[in-house]
Amino acid sequence: MTTKLPSILAVWAVAVVGAILVAVLSPNDEYFSWLTIALASVTLLTFVIQLAVSEKEGLVLRVMASLGGAVLILGVATAVLAFVHA
Repeated sequence: MTTKLPSILAVWAVAVVGAILVAVLSPNDEYFSWLTIALASVTLLTFVIQLAVSEKEGLVLRVMASLGGAVLILGVATAVLAFVHA
């Protein structure tokens, strides 16, 4: 699994960048919609990256780690934006 760690970290990095872009660019009343789009994009990116790795052993663990981290990152971003814009 450690050899495939960059594929997981890439998804997390895209989630962080997406959260920052949503926080900076989206209107106050639309950030929930844009965070949902960011999550959908990260989900698609996860499957593209993990299928491109072309190693079936550990696929489910890599997908779970990628999506779990992305959901956590975007969840924290949602909480912060809800607190800031409240």
